[in-house]
Amino acid sequence: MDSMDINGILEHLPHRYPFLLVDRVLDVVPNERIHAIKNVTVNEPFFPGHFPRYPVMPGVLIVEALAQAAAILSFKTLNSKPEANSVYYFVGIDGARFKKPVLPGDQLHLHVSIARYSRGLWKFKAEAKVDDQIAAEAELMCTMRTIEGA
Repeated sequence: MDSMDINGILEHLPHRYPFLLVDRVLDVVPNERIHAIKNVTVNEPFFPGHFPRYPVMPGVLIVEALAQAAAILSFKTLNSKPEANSVYYFVGIDGARFKKPVLPGDQLHLHVSIARYSRGLWKFKAEAKVDDQIAAEAELMCTMRTIEGA
């Protein structure tokens, strides 16, 4: 059982503001699972346009937050950190379901577990919860790729 503050997260993800969507890792068990959080504030750059009278976190950004948690789990499992010439890509998203709106003031709990890892391809079971209620869930497939010329 291990936790990470924002400094540890920044070491394990290349994302930065406004696209860094993981604020803290509460628990990570390499080869198994991660529990991270995203504090959703009204100051998020997407809220003025999504939606002006009823701000709702876009579902695609909830899935992206889950993928960022999955990337941290992958790096912790491999005992490595991202390199400047590599990128962690989505290769598939299956069964995505959005069950509860995520609003300013919510704390989004990101739960991701490894379903399978083979030949550089990761498959994860992921769910995002607010107040112990599922807000979104999906199966995510991700892989690491080298950026040519970087």
